[in-house]
Amino acid sequence: MRHVVVATHGHCFDGLCSAVMFTRLLRHLHPGEELAFTYRAMGYGPGQNGVDPAIMTGQDNAILDFRFSAAPQLTWYFDHHVSAFPAAEDRAAYEARAAAPGTRRVFHDGAYGSCTKLIADVGAASFGLDVSGDRELVRWADMIDSASFPSAEMAVARAEPVLQLMTVVEHRGGDAFLEAMVPRLLVEPLEEVAKGKDVQEAYAPLAAQHDGFVALVKQHAEVRGPVVVVDLSPVVVDVAAKFVTYALWPDSAYSVVLSRSNTKCKISIGYNPWAKKPRTHNIAAICERHGGGGHPVVGAISLPADQFERARELTSEIARELAT
Repeated sequence: MRHVVVATHGHCFDGLCSAVMFTRLLRHLHPGEELAFTYRAMGYGPGQNGVDPAIMTGQDNAILDFRFSAAPQLTWYFDHHVSAFPAAEDRAAYEARAAAPGTRRVFHDGAYGSCTKLIADVGAASFGLDVSGDRELVRWADMIDSASFPSAEMAVARAEPVLQLMTVVEHRGGDAFLEAMVPRLLVEPLEEVAKGKDVQEAYAPLAAQHDGFVALVKQHAEVRGPVVVVDLSPVVVDVAAKFVTYALWPDSAYSVVLSRSNTKCKISIGYNPWAKKPRTHNIAAICERHGGGGHPVVGAISLPADQFERARELTSEIARELAT
């Protein structure tokens, strides 16, 4: 039996779909061989700067939709975050592996909207993988991770079952969830899984909390020129939905939302893709300066839960930068 460890971005729809697509790729590359997959959900919380090499215990070890690791036991890598390489030596290690003779197994492309699509495209072009059955999985992962919804209202309302599954993943997408959900998505259509009783039961309380979050945003938001700043640090928030400020303030160019849970403070920064104003800042670069990361249009920074005063100062600092 071949043991495969898959470390993917946890609590993230694209991270889940990337694990599905990579699993399909490995099964394609090892026909007739029994494969045992272990899925690990990676996070960007305080002090979490990468994948612990100690978890890479398989014959194949993959990192998906997450920061690169130069650990020698890493055998596969796919990511599309421009902040994938914490240091110059990490990028150099990646480039050396990408240029090494033999079959290439590390792939990074910051131009992709989702890691799922990157795996699907590389799988089809380089390894002959048939991805025709995963078109909806790829389409939704790309739409969600690149925030390319037709409207902000669609993203906030979450009427589509797949967006309800996305919400469940964001709140329950740890190791056990991945272990249960990836095999289902390999054999069941995405829409059917999203409409499943277990997903809908998990979504129901989150939907109610989502309505409460929208009310909190309205109460605590402050418009500072092209930036909507929302400081929710006075309360503990379990559900922090995306795109709410874009629906409520459609003319805004950026949002900076500070939320606090029992484990961390999170500063979520985004460019409004429906805004009429051009993007003038690289959000990933801003986040990287403070230990976070992301994409040019969206990113996040995490601090320990007891550093909410520092988080508030940083929120205001970033808002001032985005307003210039």
